[in-house]
Amino acid sequence: MAAPPILSSIRVSDVGSCCPNLPPFSFPSRITTRRRSSLITSSQKSKKELTSDKKRELLEHYGLNPDEFLSSEPSPKTRNRNQTQKTRGNNPPPEESKPPRRTHKLLQVLGGKARRKKLLSPKSMDVRPMMEVVKGAAFGILQVAGGCPASLRPGRWLDLYSGTGSVGIEAMSRGCSEVHFVEMDPWVVSDILRPNLEWTGFLDDSVIHTVSVENFLERAERFVGTFSRSLETFCHFCVGKDGPFDYISVTPPYTQVDYAVLMNQISNSSLIGDDTFIVVEYPLGTDMLDSCGCLIKIADRRFGRTHLAMYGPKWAQKKRKSDMSLRSVAEEV
Repeated sequence: MAAPPILSSIRVSDVGSCCPNLPPFSFPSRITTRRRSSLITSSQKSKKELTSDKKRELLEHYGLNPDEFLSSEPSPKTRNRNQTQKTRGNNPPPEESKPPRRTHKLLQVLGGKARRKKLLSPKSMDVRPMMEVVKGAAFGILQVAGGCPASLRPGRWLDLYSGTGSVGIEAMSRGCSEVHFVEMDPWVVSDILRPNLEWTGFLDDSVIHTVSVENFLERAERFVGTFSRSLETFCHFCVGKDGPFDYISVTPPYTQVDYAVLMNQISNSSLIGDDTFIVVEYPLGTDMLDSCGCLIKIADRRFGRTHLAMYGPKWAQKKRKSDMSLRSVAEEV
């Protein structure tokens, strides 16, 4: 503990009276002590740098390895710092992490075995499924044109730009035996399309092609007219063993395709036959031809800014006209 302060209680006159030979002096009122700093700094620099031999002797004198300090190569820290300074201006800025893609259940199956079952769809607008009113009208037209107003004629369906798979799932729910889905987005396939097929119970009757529609159609054109094992392999993998498809749905993203090129690819493809029905969704202001290969346009409907074109065989158009006339007669009666 520090000693208590010494206070001055002795007067100078008293000291002088008892000790006349002492010179006059005075005591401080409080004794303070100062500690000297133990830090020694040196601000002097040698005018001449030490030679390498003297540096080596000095390091050896203090028991240090001179090779570690006198190496000509820079240290790892210096090397990394120099590399960072060189590449700082050349490196592109880091990419911003994209938010996770989320899903919700807003779609549903409209008819058939899986009626009213909810389907997953992405919350973002990068995948735009067919509106339910358009989907319901498309299947109504197909069922009437095929001669079965209550359900679809049994057959195989090709769903191009399938996305959520709502069109192909609707087709299987209404009577199709097999559906091929063509979707190039792996996330959509793994997190939306496949779970929808599992939920509705149609996974075993489905074939998923994770490839772009353009590549899918190019493969079909490449093997047209050939007869070899490669054609048999292609047909088993892509088209199937039963020849052309009975139904094809085309629901592309409006701004990312050229409809003239796309429909030309489909019309020249071996995927369509004489009895194939094609459903095409297209935006307002797009000119669609009156025929697609050997098929003719049997219907063209408008739903706001969305249009729906239907191509099919000639007998389907005649049957549809006769059914419409019968309905009008029945309404008059």
